[in-house]
Amino acid sequence: MINDIIEDIDYKKLVEAQIKENVTFLLNKNQEFSITANIESATFTPELPKVIKESMHKFSLFILSNYTYSTVQINDTHISFEAGFGNENFGSVVKIPLHSIFQIIVDESILYINSVATVDKFNKDLKKNSFDVFKNNPNNKKFN
Repeated sequence: MINDIIEDIDYKKLVEAQIKENVTFLLNKNQEFSITANIESATFTPELPKVIKESMHKFSLFILSNYTYSTVQINDTHISFEAGFGNENFGSVVKIPLHSIFQIIVDESILYINSVATVDKFNKDLKKNSFDVFKNNPNNKKFN
């Protein structure tokens, strides 16, 4: 069954490596691109105003061009970039896990598609903050 594949942690790691290679290739070619990403596990620094965050879809499009393109950084697990949001162009650094990138788009054509981005367990598990993990450890109950 397909879920046995896309929910497999080894397949997730394979996809992360493929996405990193694709993005690195585009960056080396100075090719601007867009991504559609599952934002459930994305972080925004500073946090987006509530009205902007609530207007975003679970799978949101990010156009990586001009200034935003010049700020793209990638490592083995995440992509990050600066972007402006809403009518007031509210600035924030967006950090997205590579496995949450659903599509890579060049010139309005899909270059890469990733079904792992639809797997809730990979995206929602990342929403736990470290303090919640700390509190849930039975050895740390005395600190609560």
